[in-house]
Amino acid sequence: MSPIAVDPTPPSSATPTSATTTSTTTSQPEPTHPTILRVLRSAKAFGSSAESLVSLPAGSVFAKITTATPAKKAYTSVQTGRDTHIELNSDLVFCNHSCDPSLNFDMHKMEVRVVDGRDLKQGDALTFFYPSSEWDMDQAFQCNCGAANCKGYIDGAQRMKTNQLAEYWLNPHIEELLKENAA
Repeated sequence: MSPIAVDPTPPSSATPTSATTTSTTTSQPEPTHPTILRVLRSAKAFGSSAESLVSLPAGSVFAKITTATPAKKAYTSVQTGRDTHIELNSDLVFCNHSCDPSLNFDMHKMEVRVVDGRDLKQGDALTFFYPSSEWDMDQAFQCNCGAANCKGYIDGAQRMKTNQLAEYWLNPHIEELLKENAA
């Protein structure tokens, strides 16, 4: 927010006036996971992200999901079952999509784990593969993750090829929906 110019003299006064500047600050919410992640805020739409403050071996639990509330499908929600979604209500919401993710969001165990096969290093971007939890996304987008295996347009697991999804850990509700869709 820009500073606000304030004229301290009432308009009816014949005394010359001068502008006084008062500064205002926008307060950021308290971090929800201050020991494990840092939010990198951006003024650009969808530009904020999260980075790891810790190093962990592959497969380790990064965080438990403890502050979630039931929600309708929205661009900020995470799908937890066939027809259920949650809002994370934490800094985990800043974990962006990547086709080469660093994390898995296990919505059945309500935990976030480091992907298998690769350790997480301090300073790594915290990302997950959105179709691993999302069958049909509320807001599809053109991926710009830059990964060699980038899938391009991301709109949920429902519209992806089985061989593309086979590269990833998937939540049980996505695996179940894929089996039903194939039958």
